[in-house]
Amino acid sequence: MPSNLDVLVVGAGIAGLATATALCRGGMSVDVIERSPESRATGAGLFLPGNSVRALTALGLEEHLSALGAAVPGQRLMSHRGRVLADIDLAELWRGTAGCVGITRGDLHAALQDVVPVPVRHGVTLGSLKQSDDGVHVEFSDGGSGRYDVVVGADGIRSGLRESVDPAARARYLGQVCWRFLTGDAPDIDRWTVWLGPGTAFLAYPVGGGRVCCYADLTAASPEDPTTTSGLLRLFSDYDQRVRDLLATPAAHKAYFSPVEEVGGETWARGRIVLVGDAAHASSPNMAQGVAMAVEDAQVLAEVLTTGGDTKDLLQQYVQRRLPRIRWVQQQTHRRDRTRSLPTAARNIAFRYGANALFERGYAPLRDLP
Repeated sequence: MPSNLDVLVVGAGIAGLATATALCRGGMSVDVIERSPESRATGAGLFLPGNSVRALTALGLEEHLSALGAAVPGQRLMSHRGRVLADIDLAELWRGTAGCVGITRGDLHAALQDVVPVPVRHGVTLGSLKQSDDGVHVEFSDGGSGRYDVVVGADGIRSGLRESVDPAARARYLGQVCWRFLTGDAPDIDRWTVWLGPGTAFLAYPVGGGRVCCYADLTAASPEDPTTTSGLLRLFSDYDQRVRDLLATPAAHKAYFSPVEEVGGETWARGRIVLVGDAAHASSPNMAQGVAMAVEDAQVLAEVLTTGGDTKDLLQQYVQRRLPRIRWVQQQTHRRDRTRSLPTAARNIAFRYGANALFERGYAPLRDLP
């Protein structure tokens, strides 16, 4: 059933553009604001598991993913010296959903911009926001104003709107830092491939156009970057030669650094304000579910709002629909971190003899529709 709600989406990243697209398809009138003065996407690449590809395909991105990304047929787990521990068949793991894809963050962002049916107002932030019986009254930083039935916070892990919804919720450091970079110097990387060391890991996977995304992480007491210009190569100096070659490429010296953080809490809606994506529930990337959870949020929010009824109640229904799935993903990321933290020999044995069962148990519920 079409909805005539007026909705403001705050944030024009992947979560915001997906939400705007899903809401417009549900018949809602949508405005989108973005604090950045121009369209840009930080980061490097994204591995999109089957449920993520399924959700993006439902938004109309199937051709974009095929043209811009790279099919990823499998996942290979290795010791840091290059000994194969396990191979995961992704067609079998994601049976009944969709194939897995690697893509650059910039290409996925551009694809979403291509399908979103409303313009984005760049360089605009919220000046003030006040809820009343007839909606949310907003003043914008550019002097404009508006009244909306719903305001959606899709403004990422540093969400400004989260304070209005759950003042106690904060991004929590998970004890790891990571680096990401893109390179064209690894055409032989044809699958998701990870090397696992003591307190470190290095991942590489294809993202289309002959490029590979590389991801390195390190267990660290501080969320600050512990490296110097050549520090990454030093940190991984005892790794397989393939990893050292990738870290010696020029792109590695310009790697995008970030701490690994999580946003907990289960209050994602207050009144007519609701959070989606990382603003609500950022998680460790070790399950590669960030995009999937954000796009599924968008779809469920649009579906719920089109059913009609009291808007505040509908937003709470959205939260209750999404909570079990998000809890599952975050619990699985914690389990993965505990497994990775085992002594090296014990961890390698666990993956060699149990990786396929571990992956099946971890991802099986996500094959179901949200």
